[in-house]
Amino acid sequence: MIWDRIPVNDCFHATTDSQAVRDRVYKTMLAHSFRVQAVICEKAKAKPAITVSKARFYKYPWFYGLKYGIAPYIAPTDTVFVTVASIGDKREKKTFQSELDDVMYQTVPKAKWTIDFRPSKCDPCLQLADYCAWAIQRKWETGDTRSYNLIKDRITNEYDLWQHGTTFHY
Repeated sequence: MIWDRIPVNDCFHATTDSQAVRDRVYKTMLAHSFRVQAVICEKAKAKPAITVSKARFYKYPWFYGLKYGIAPYIAPTDTVFVTVASIGDKREKKTFQSELDDVMYQTVPKAKWTIDFRPSKCDPCLQLADYCAWAIQRKWETGDTRSYNLIKDRITNEYDLWQHGTTFHY
């Protein structure tokens, strides 16, 4: 993109990248094999006990995403490297670590894992995940399927966690 004089930022982030950059990133992504498992969570439908903290809230999509999307592909003898986008201060990070460890114990108890927190701009896989999440979020929130349609054949699981919920807690 730099050779083509397309302005790029320090890292790729779908929300802030121009459409020209997004188009090129999706084109590059689609030249490679990957799968996407998405858990959709309409936060307003989450019961108050689930939203007491970010870590508690994210525990639910992590659990369902791992249990039904990724865990079936993990053998008990596998070593799993989990990369999570950096979040908050040391205390918040420790809370996220604890909740994610609990999810791993529940979904792949015999596998060995390590969890690493990285700034998104330091990890191209987190940037790819951001692009996929952005495309899915745009579809669900605004009905814009332009980017979603590019990756839809790579989505192997797209689950609306609270689809049957009718109560909005805020």
